[in-house]
Amino acid sequence: MSKTPVQTDQAPAAIGTYSQAITSHTTTYISGQIPLDPASGALISDDFAEQAHQVFANLRGVAQAAGGSLDDCVKLTCYLVDLNNFATLNEIMSQYVNEPYPARAAVEVSALPKGAQVEIDAIMSHG
Repeated sequence: MSKTPVQTDQAPAAIGTYSQAITSHTTTYISGQIPLDPASGALISDDFAEQAHQVFANLRGVAQAAGGSLDDCVKLTCYLVDLNNFATLNEIMSQYVNEPYPARAAVEVSALPKGAQVEIDAIMSHG
């Protein structure tokens, strides 16, 4: 099995034992992105909407480093500490991803790393 790591400074560096993404054949698995500033590694804001925008910007950076775009994503999993922010997430997602939208799951979790309110991972297809 081929397994190629993806690395970019357009998204936060991994803060644990994982890669920003792994490409295997024609699929890239993008690790969960939280709203960290890629340069400083700090949480960008306490505001949910600002956090969601940063998460999509980070996902976009990793997708581009892997040779694709957010429109190539076939599956997203969204983790929110408060599902009351779901409508805001939908509105923000529509600014970054065009139809046909990827398949998606959204789940409420009790906590996320660094106190983030949202984390999203993705599966991207190259063919």
